[in-house]
Amino acid sequence: MEEANHSVVSEFILQGLCNSKELQIFLLLPFSTLYLMTVVGNLFVVILIITDHHLHSPMYFLLANLSFTDFCLSSVTTPKLITDLTKENKTISFEGCMSQILFVHIFVGGEMVLLITMAYDRYVAICRPLHYTSIMDRQKCIWLVVISWIIGFVHGVSQLILILELPFCGPRVIDSFFCDIPLVIKLICMNTDTLDIVMNAESGVIATACFIFLLISYTYLLLTVRLHSKDGSSKGSSKALSTCTSHIIVVVLFFGPVIFIYLWPVSITWVDKFLAVFYLVITPLLNPAIYTLRNRDIKNAIKKLISHM
Repeated sequence: MEEANHSVVSEFILQGLCNSKELQIFLLLPFSTLYLMTVVGNLFVVILIITDHHLHSPMYFLLANLSFTDFCLSSVTTPKLITDLTKENKTISFEGCMSQILFVHIFVGGEMVLLITMAYDRYVAICRPLHYTSIMDRQKCIWLVVISWIIGFVHGVSQLILILELPFCGPRVIDSFFCDIPLVIKLICMNTDTLDIVMNAESGVIATACFIFLLISYTYLLLTVRLHSKDGSSKGSSKALSTCTSHIIVVVLFFGPVIFIYLWPVSITWVDKFLAVFYLVITPLLNPAIYTLRNRDIKNAIKKLISHM
């Protein structure tokens, strides 16, 4: 038993996105461009919010943290994906694989909580506007962000501990471009049917619960905004509607693929790969674009920055 608990696998073989060498070379430039745009876009939003004092409000403080989280999440897997497109033999060390699992779940878990925090911020701003500054003060905002990171860290570590306790002794081929729990569990040298269901259900149920809670919250906020617009405050209602719509788009783009991957009973490899690319590569790029294109304050800050330059 003691010997079985120790892994004898030093590295895993990644199958990557596809088997065609020509297609991999073709995908190299698009994915490199997407990652560069993700890094530049998210860090630009963070720097813009830090440097422009007009954006020093709770909503933009949370948005800056969301952009930083998206940058970190994309950086866990995308650079490895890009470099593997140039290689025929794609491998990842056991430690590197476990690190990917840890950090992906830290950032995904943290982003879920952060999106809930952003919904709470919009609730206070729309439903209790007179008390907004006292409720969402600087100290509370910092604590809310710290809590999101702590929950993400606890979630990531708990998932990793369960994986590390299991024996890896034979199969080492992962049919994907990165390490994730549903893929790695298949390589464990024991019957993992129950464990697979439990771990997938845990992540899937948490994501689904957060998603449903956010949809209910934003539906309530949109109804409140519509009610206020009938009272004559059309300008403020229009801004609140635009902000809530942006948040809903981000929530759907982020949670949709995660829920499908963990809860869909039938695993289709190419679908799972596409959805993984979507929430690890595409969504971190779309988030800053959605907020930038739909937010008047950020667009004004960008114009001001350009005029100064």
